[in-house]
Amino acid sequence: MTAITDNFDLYLRGFGYTIALFVVSGIGSLLLGTFLVAMRVGPIAIMRSAAAVYVTVVRNTPLVVVFAFFAFAAPMLGITFGFLDVEIGQFEFSSLFGSAVVSLTLYTSTFVCEALRSGINAVPLGQAEAARAIGLTFGGTMTQVVLPQAFRASVPPLASVQIALLKNTSVAAVFGIAEAVYQMRALTNNYASERTVIFVCFAAGYVVLVELLSFAANRIERRWRIA
Repeated sequence: MTAITDNFDLYLRGFGYTIALFVVSGIGSLLLGTFLVAMRVGPIAIMRSAAAVYVTVVRNTPLVVVFAFFAFAAPMLGITFGFLDVEIGQFEFSSLFGSAVVSLTLYTSTFVCEALRSGINAVPLGQAEAARAIGLTFGGTMTQVVLPQAFRASVPPLASVQIALLKNTSVAAVFGIAEAVYQMRALTNNYASERTVIFVCFAAGYVVLVELLSFAANRIERRWRIA
């Protein structure tokens, strides 16, 4: 246990970066996924087709490829995130962190879109027709009638998507982000005799985060179901 106890600050810092990646990418993916699902069910054919193509292409692309594009190819095209170079306490958020956030957001938003689309399909068609009958526009119908009900119906699949996002943050370790898996790899290199203990401790950290997220999702689902 000396590997963890002597480097507990690195352990906490690693999960701090993991949580930061998850929170920022989670919010971004929910917003972008909601916009995509509005395009997919909207009345404009070209926007429906564009959203469908985007979701199909990105969802079927390995996440590592998306990361590699924004880490290596995007800077060659002039797409950089240098303006994100900030330092908050012991945490440094570099352009690589920005690339990771964008990669996770774009990738996860496609799954959010499909989860919300299943929720929209669960909303009776008469709800939207009634909203249009009283004069609401498509945007008003979506924001005031359809999406609130769709989010309620989509809590379980959305929770699964966010749990997958939490675990997908580990890919950032390959590209130099000092999150949990990056720190685990560094500790296993320095404390080879304690690899099993290191693996168990970092796995326990992920289990705790996933259980907290699952608990929050269950509470939201129960509250909305009762309402």
